[in-house]
Amino acid sequence: MLFYSICILIIIFDIITKRVAVFSLKDISTVPIIQDILHLTYVENRGAAFGMLQNQRWIFMIITVIVIIAIIYFKTKNKLTSKLLDLGLSFVLGGAVGNMIDRVILGYVVDFIDFQIINFPVFNVADIFVVIGAIILVIFYIFFDKAEEKR
Repeated sequence: MLFYSICILIIIFDIITKRVAVFSLKDISTVPIIQDILHLTYVENRGAAFGMLQNQRWIFMIITVIVIIAIIYFKTKNKLTSKLLDLGLSFVLGGAVGNMIDRVILGYVVDFIDFQIINFPVFNVADIFVVIGAIILVIFYIFFDKAEEKR
């Protein structure tokens, strides 16, 4: 139950932050939080990170549906009860669904967090959770998976 609660909270947080970005940034484009380091910049992302695969909405939607089904299937069929594994999976699932909602409703993903100091693509809260979730999963499988199997 906690797994799905975390997913829902991530989705809600993502939706709220994106709506605030749309209402606050769309007409003014960018707001510096720390000049030349961190800005809030409104972007309608019709592709993936770094502008790859622009206007390939259906590819992203199909991949996201596959990821969602795979996570839910894994979660229901796998007997591992690791909190770390659950956290990583819930982060990835919540973030994936958050971006999927934008793609279905808007046809693009709203991005607004802009680290200009490192010339990184503009991203959003869902992206943060997907990346952190993926990092948690890598850590789990490198350091903890074998210990879980032994139990």
